[in-house]
Amino acid sequence: MRIILLGPPGSGKGTQGDLIEGKYGFPRISSGDLLRDSVQRGTPLGRKAEAFMNRGELVEDEVVVDMIRERIGEDDCRSGFILDGFPRTVPQAERLPDIDPGRDEIVLDIRVADRSIIERLSARRICSGCGSIYNLRGASAPASGTCPACGGGLIQRDDDKPEVVQRRLQVYHTQTAPLEEYYRSKNVYHEIEGTGPIHEVFVRIEAVLERSIPGSRLKEEIKAD
Repeated sequence: MRIILLGPPGSGKGTQGDLIEGKYGFPRISSGDLLRDSVQRGTPLGRKAEAFMNRGELVEDEVVVDMIRERIGEDDCRSGFILDGFPRTVPQAERLPDIDPGRDEIVLDIRVADRSIIERLSARRICSGCGSIYNLRGASAPASGTCPACGGGLIQRDDDKPEVVQRRLQVYHTQTAPLEEYYRSKNVYHEIEGTGPIHEVFVRIEAVLERSIPGSRLKEEIKAD
């Protein structure tokens, strides 16, 4: 099973992907994590990606596709996997059946209104010391401007500022509008309401996955491998 997570930045794809992995056993593969890891390790693909990143350009499709191909070829992906951040465009989506043929596919599009995304991300703060993440609008928001875990100062990342988030959302919608239509035409697209508590969003995702392939059979297939 190939599970593809779509959704704007801040929609909770990573969190929900981790929950899917925890229940069904499929590894979550983040294209962003792959890029950063490859660059850090200085792999041939990482060096290619770094050259684009150093010029302030998007990493070309071929490099990203090669990274995905390499990762899904590993043993833990034999029964299936979760893609987070890939594909971002229709050409990337069209490459998937070529590099991973003969596999069932489910697309989960976590939908959150732009206004909610801007409010959510603009309230996010990162500890400059330990990297812990807090939300100033959450129930567990620190009472002071310091991290409860280590005492470090809380900072706002540049890409979490409202005007930057708005630009990121515009880019996302431009890229993914054709992608939504592409997957709808394949009858594998499912829209997930992404507002509300994390566990409620996951219940909606579970309902789609259980209808597609019963969770018990998924677990049995993974254990058998």
